Amino acid sequence: MVSSSRRSFIAAAVAFGATPVWAFSQASASRHRWSERRDLYPEGVASGDPEPSSVVLWTRRPFRDGRARATLHVEVAEDPAFERVIAAAQTAVSAESDWTCRVLVGGLQPARIYWYRFTDSDGNGSRLGRTVTAPLTDDPRTVRFAFVSCQSVNEGAQNAYRRMIWEDQRAPAGHQLGFVLHLGDFIYEVVEYPDEVPHRYDRTVYDVGRIPDGRKVDNFHVPTTLEGYRMVYRAYIADPDIQDARAYFPFVCIGDNHEFSWQGWQSFIKYDGKAEPAQALRVAANQAWWEYIPSRVRKASGPGLDTFDGPRVQNAPITRFDEDGLGDEVNNRTAISSMTGYRAMRFGRHVELILTDFHSYTMEDPTTRREADALDLEAFPELIPQEALEILEAGRTYNGGNPPRSIPLGTATVENFARNDPALTVLGRAQKDWLKRTLAASTATWKIWGATNGTLDMRTDPQNLPAGLTSPWPGQGYACFGGGDFSAALTERAELYDFVRDARIPGFAVVSGDRHSFWAGYAAKALPPKAFEPVGVAFICGSISALGMAEANEHRLKDHPLRPLFVSEREPGRYESTVNLTLKHGVRSALEYARTGNLQAAHARSNPDNAPHLEFVDMGGHGYAVVTAGAGALETEFVCIPRPIARSQTADGGPLRYRVRHIAKQWRAGERPRLIQQVVEGDPGLAI
Repeated sequence: MVSSSRRSFIAAAVAFGATPVWAFSQASASRHRWSERRDLYPEGVASGDPEPSSVVLWTRRPFRDGRARATLHVEVAEDPAFERVIAAAQTAVSAESDWTCRVLVGGLQPARIYWYRFTDSDGNGSRLGRTVTAPLTDDPRTVRFAFVSCQSVNEGAQNAYRRMIWEDQRAPAGHQLGFVLHLGDFIYEVVEYPDEVPHRYDRTVYDVGRIPDGRKVDNFHVPTTLEGYRMVYRAYIADPDIQDARAYFPFVCIGDNHEFSWQGWQSFIKYDGKAEPAQALRVAANQAWWEYIPSRVRKASGPGLDTFDGPRVQNAPITRFDEDGLGDEVNNRTAISSMTGYRAMRFGRHVELILTDFHSYTMEDPTTRREADALDLEAFPELIPQEALEILEAGRTYNGGNPPRSIPLGTATVENFARNDPALTVLGRAQKDWLKRTLAASTATWKIWGATNGTLDMRTDPQNLPAGLTSPWPGQGYACFGGGDFSAALTERAELYDFVRDARIPGFAVVSGDRHSFWAGYAAKALPPKAFEPVGVAFICGSISALGMAEANEHRLKDHPLRPLFVSEREPGRYESTVNLTLKHGVRSALEYARTGNLQAAHARSNPDNAPHLEFVDMGGHGYAVVTAGAGALETEFVCIPRPIARSQTADGGPLRYRVRHIAKQWRAGERPRLIQQVVEGDPGLAI
């Protein structure tokens, strides 16, 4: 008779599409012939979404002899020599799933390291994989994991993964990482071809191949079919550093925008400012993600364990929207629901990891609409008045339901084109309700929200610019850096943070990616002159390799009077990212440093009301962050590497720029959290 635990295990495997394999009661030596042939498994192996008794395993083994299906043998062992094999079974690969397979192995022991491998019928084997199961819910041990985002194989090197592996292999017992949290932009669907674009800024454009049936958009090529997305995933996972990291660590992943479309949302794509319905492309993007990322995400398609079985949809016009801004069109809803990525995972007594999807259910950000171009001010690059953002994102809810018809902009006005729209939602109603329920129900010491996009405000104080430097600032006070992430969803963020406050939820922490920069600070719904009331702590990791604002600023605004707010070049070719000071300390601080190079003098000009929510910001940071969560404190360490333009030739992934640690001691509900900052090594420069 099959036990209830095994029945639920099998049901779970069916729900997200994986071959179920249950561990043996006793270990024994492998009896299966295996000879490593990495060339036959070009994307290696991977594992994902570990739980205390199970983990998802993955590989890709293409066959080019005309067959449509094949069988692989999978083994899981307690040792890398496979003398103590504890699970073995057969699984299928097929051309229909691009020769990828997913296996859910159950009956494992919690908080244990395991090794696994795949073999075909001729004994040709994959490389070995290593994975780690999660601790039991009541396990008091400290949990350690890294979080990352934004890897561009097309424009950079993935040295951060090499450093991560090197450090973990030398970490003392109990200090190794339990998993890697990938917060999105695993691929960049916008691909440059080196023969067309040899360089971007100071970056070499590396060849990742040609997208079949691709569409040319400016200097990029983008997928138009499932095969296009598959090609990009294969190119990225072929990178040796990405592949080695996936073979060494279990990954927990949630997609961001580039897994579908750079400026897309729901099932829209947007190029040259024009939105297009792309329901079939959304399903294709979801399928490719499902095929290449081992996870427990739910698919809404058929019962097949080894295929996605995506729904058939049409690219129909989407003209009606419901009260939450969701396109009320059957193909749109079907495409979005073909895969549900948001989910929660528990790691011992101390960590509830809650992942949300910021692009499947979001409204169109009003600041990205063409009507918002009137707020782009040539005299003030990147900046729009904070009150303009507040009016636009609140839509018809602004001012108690009485939004203005126009937005003041100095002596002029701009039409409030969003006054009849609902307030901006990124999460959507169903996902937001789920997030609240999950936060409220969690008994973990730390409720860690994987928010993919940054939640910390990006603002500065152009009202404090010295007279005569440029034209007068047309805003009423502070400026923000536009929309594009959760920091621009002010109404929804306030709703969520008020819920955390009112439900008296302690240990609330946010980890994010997407901004290609390191940030540390406090989760607060508003900044001065409004009440500043933090309800948690928040962190953003630098990109693995994708270029960021600091690098772009070195090549922009060459003759603009406000260039010193973004970058300083007091010596030719020696750039310093003064935008860090602009964001954290305000415009006077940045101008002082650009003029004198004296950081102490620049800090003396700091505006304390500009960014009380920030303890650290480095807009030029690359690397990863490591979270250590225990009974009394949450530590987040930024591991920053030099700009990853070329692949490191050393086993450690190359040198570090800095290592900075932020420590939040556990606080009670209603108390204000505090971060303690430690510079462990290196020099963070203008980031503090």
